[in-house]
Amino acid sequence: MTVPPANDRQDTGVAAVLARHDFRWLWLGQIFSQLADKFYIVLMVFLIAQHWVSGTASSPALAGAAAAMRIEVPETRAQLITLLATGIYVANTLPAVFLGALAGVWADRWPKRRVMVASNGLRAVLVLLVPLSLLEGPQWLGLPWGYWALLVLTLLESSLTQFFTPAEQAAITSLVPQPQLLAANSIYQTTSMATTIVGFALGEPILRLLRDGLARLGVNGGEFLLLPFCYVAAALAISRIRRHDEPRRRQRSLRRELGEGVAVLRQRPRVAWAMLQLVLLYSLLAALTVLAISLAAAVPGLGPTRFGVPLAMSALGLAAGALAVAQLGQAIGRHRLAAAGLALIGWSLLLLGRLLGSLPFTLLLCGVLGVGAALLAIPTQTTIQEGTPRSQRGKVFGLQNNLINIALSLPLVLAGATVSRWGLLPVLQTLAALALVAALAERPWRRW
Repeated sequence: MTVPPANDRQDTGVAAVLARHDFRWLWLGQIFSQLADKFYIVLMVFLIAQHWVSGTASSPALAGAAAAMRIEVPETRAQLITLLATGIYVANTLPAVFLGALAGVWADRWPKRRVMVASNGLRAVLVLLVPLSLLEGPQWLGLPWGYWALLVLTLLESSLTQFFTPAEQAAITSLVPQPQLLAANSIYQTTSMATTIVGFALGEPILRLLRDGLARLGVNGGEFLLLPFCYVAAALAISRIRRHDEPRRRQRSLRRELGEGVAVLRQRPRVAWAMLQLVLLYSLLAALTVLAISLAAAVPGLGPTRFGVPLAMSALGLAAGALAVAQLGQAIGRHRLAAAGLALIGWSLLLLGRLLGSLPFTLLLCGVLGVGAALLAIPTQTTIQEGTPRSQRGKVFGLQNNLINIALSLPLVLAGATVSRWGLLPVLQTLAALALVAALAERPWRRW
């Protein structure tokens, strides 16, 4: 792809970016693709709660599973749902750990539009297999075969996502000129969080509505139709992008191309520092995603299956923060925005622990945490895009995805088990300390 003529380069606001035909179709594809990603996680937790944790956490089979995995037996239903959902989160992360950088290399080699269309189309086919996990079958480690089948499907679904992500990031930089990148990234982050609001907050009600509504018409399994619809819609939208890029005809070895992506970070310290900040941010958000089940369980009126509500409030805050950065961010130093974001995240996590159980304060603090995430994510992502040579963007974005998901693995694995053993408060305090130390490391008092 080549940068389109910028006859409106002076206008760096949201409206000018959305006025671009190809970016609008990419944006629509992003909406449906990210909705599908959120609905996928909600569907997995929904199936776990409805079919495999319908009783108490002390059933003999589940106790046997805990013993086989050498972990303490969960004491509550919420803790067990958290534990089994953690398996889904880890399966969703592992492909990014092992495939992220390689997928970025291929994203540079292949036409990006085709990569994005194929990724969504194949995921639409894959999720049609999810209902098979509910068929009767043998158990392994005290859990039905269907749960393990979902882990395998999640691994495959996430593997396809690894090709979509760097292609999408590289496409953004090709469809808008450099002066509009901050606004384009703000739209991207706002949309990401808006789909999180819809996906996590409304995911379970939508699934129930489809299941019950279609059941009245004599159609069973209506909850399984949502994911293929979203993935197909994403593929169709992205196929409408008019600008094409040609695949490279002369290709070097994978090892050499991976090394080129690493060399960019070595040669450009600001890009490397911005990527490190994104790694920290997504690690904190990943831990919060796992902790949200226990957080919701501690709030009267929510409960573990409505874990999406605090996550949706964080998404709402991030969307609001992203819009503010889009309109006002050019006038503020990026390192000051990042430091402010980290400080907001840290204090929000500390106060969440102190005010645990209060619904109004929990929702408010989750919203403030989301604002902090926007102040950090958008400037750092823009720095990475601006500082990366065009020919290396797929590799660098793939490497970024790889590093983020390697860092995600640890909190995803530890958060659920740590909460089960020591409780929610110590985990929140530890995460808050990490964020506040990172805010000081940014040294907001300095001048560039």
